[in-house]
Amino acid sequence: MAHGYPYKDLPDFLRRLEKAGELKRVRVPVDPTLEISEITQRVVRAGGPALLFERPTRGDMPILMNLFGTRRRTSLALGVRDVDEIGARIAELVKLELPVGFGGLREAFGKLAQLKAVPPKHVKAAPCQEVVYSGDDVDLGRLPGLQVWPGDGGIYHNFGLTHTKHPETGKRNLGLYRLQQHSRNTLGMHWQIHKDSTAHHAVAERLGQRLPVAVAFGCDPAVSYAASAPLPGDIDEYLFAGFLRGERVEMVDCRTVPLQVPANAQVVLEGWIEPGERAPEGPFGDHTGFYTPVEPFPVLHVECMTTQRNPVYQSIVTSKPPQEDFGLGKATERIFLPLIKILIPDIVDMNMPEPGVFHNCLIVSIDKRYPKQAQKVMHAVWGAHLLSLTKLVVVVDADCDVHDLREVSFRAFGNVDYLHDIVVSEGPVDHLDHSSYHQFFGGKLGVDATRKLPSEGYTREWPEMMTMDPATVSTVDKRWSEYGL
Repeated sequence: MAHGYPYKDLPDFLRRLEKAGELKRVRVPVDPTLEISEITQRVVRAGGPALLFERPTRGDMPILMNLFGTRRRTSLALGVRDVDEIGARIAELVKLELPVGFGGLREAFGKLAQLKAVPPKHVKAAPCQEVVYSGDDVDLGRLPGLQVWPGDGGIYHNFGLTHTKHPETGKRNLGLYRLQQHSRNTLGMHWQIHKDSTAHHAVAERLGQRLPVAVAFGCDPAVSYAASAPLPGDIDEYLFAGFLRGERVEMVDCRTVPLQVPANAQVVLEGWIEPGERAPEGPFGDHTGFYTPVEPFPVLHVECMTTQRNPVYQSIVTSKPPQEDFGLGKATERIFLPLIKILIPDIVDMNMPEPGVFHNCLIVSIDKRYPKQAQKVMHAVWGAHLLSLTKLVVVVDADCDVHDLREVSFRAFGNVDYLHDIVVSEGPVDHLDHSSYHQFFGGKLGVDATRKLPSEGYTREWPEMMTMDPATVSTVDKRWSEYGL
């Protein structure tokens, strides 16, 4: 764990970033309409620091941007030297081996000790409720929401952690959804069809009930990451956040709705969604790089807003890569790889390449042992939770580095007979996918770029790939300075 981790709250983490040279304060007035997003994009693409805009020309609080924009900052946010360490911790916890001897028992008890920190902790008073606005005093204009792109439908809040619960089971869900500001006290809730909050809302409407909602801004970075993680519906995001932090997340009861929120959030909105109510939401420039169209979505009526005394508002820019949200996606890839390998044991490594914007492409490597194993893996990917939305699956051999796109391209372009090594299928796609001829479902492609086996019908001898003699490599390494190159 990093020094001083877990962080008490978001400002505590910002102090850590400032000491590490990873935070830049922008002290001149800057417009949240377009100007902040243009600045942020330039800094993201240069691999630059997190940005704290101290004097936005709209709203009552500073704006934090680009918090997760690099792998280093994401690792700092989660208290590790590199996000791969979290994947290793998960891999240890999910080992299904029985303990052997005293050493094995000690190791097993050590794993259980990690889990003691997981459950969230209820507190009666919280910093997020130091200032309370209710009724006519609620004004979303206090928040410096962004207009990121010229064609956006208005002001959006892009990093609000949305809390709901299942009306029948009481199961909590924490999600990260864009929120369009319709008025001083109403928000459009862009809940995509595959999300758990959408299911909660559907149950509430079936029962004729309004749905309570709470939205938290500026949370502990581990909590913020957990909201973005593609957890199964039966896993509580706050259990996962506690696991990441190594310490329980403090939660407080909301003032006006039957939900709990992080006690150290900077801002919390509380309200209700009425059954059957919809309003046009959009357009919005999303991570696909294109505007998503106007569609009807539920409306949140905000009845209470609570804040800390000097809150910090957090947001994010979405567009075609590179953008900050790819830092979150890459962390998810590394953290969840051990769990994916349990679901699909054939997988050695995986890569969601940046230009693929999450769902468009997945590259996996396998240690191929039997015919059509690559095709088996493709179908397993299309059946694995949110990986089911993947449009293109490229399977390579284990000796191919899936993170080296030049090497992957070399295999995919040269190792494939497109008459025999392609799988074309159909299935669900991302709600935001503009290319599918029908919304929510479309075509899938699998590419088998592995070496081919005689048992697969390959009638020739697979050639040996050229590699340099190790002794020659060693000789040239030792003599390199002599060559004067």
